[in-house]
Amino acid sequence: MTDDAIPGAGPKKRRVQSVLFMCNFNAVRSLAAEAIARHYFGKSTYVQSAGVRSGEPSDPFMIAALDEIGIDASRHKPRTIEQLEDWEGLNFDLIITLSPEAHHRALELTHTLAADVEYWPTPDPTLVQDGTREQRLDGYRDVRDGLTYRIKSRLKT
Repeated sequence: MTDDAIPGAGPKKRRVQSVLFMCNFNAVRSLAAEAIARHYFGKSTYVQSAGVRSGEPSDPFMIAALDEIGIDASRHKPRTIEQLEDWEGLNFDLIITLSPEAHHRALELTHTLAADVEYWPTPDPTLVQDGTREQRLDGYRDVRDGLTYRIKSRLKT
């Protein structure tokens, strides 16, 4: 099976030196992606995350799901793409978007940035409000595990 036969894999790409994960609020999915990527590749790849909008705190369910696998994201402070740009500029090889809104915003950014953009459709676990704490946490674990697999596959050298 070639890489082209794997959905979203595409052809083999050069090593990523800097990656930005984008989502709606930088409180759940992109928070997790940043924490996972830093955990596995933080010594070789510069990693950041940002949201399109502000207003949501870091999600305690995602913090708990990451903690289960030994990743501490408890100090994460959600930030917007504008805040990140003001603080340090946007100089990334790759922007990975995890929601449709973030993908559209990232494509707008490429009018002035020379970054590749990849869209990884990722379910929003906050949409599941029914069930026990454990059942809700399962949705976050699924997102965490899916992101871990994709990040390891994409960023390995």
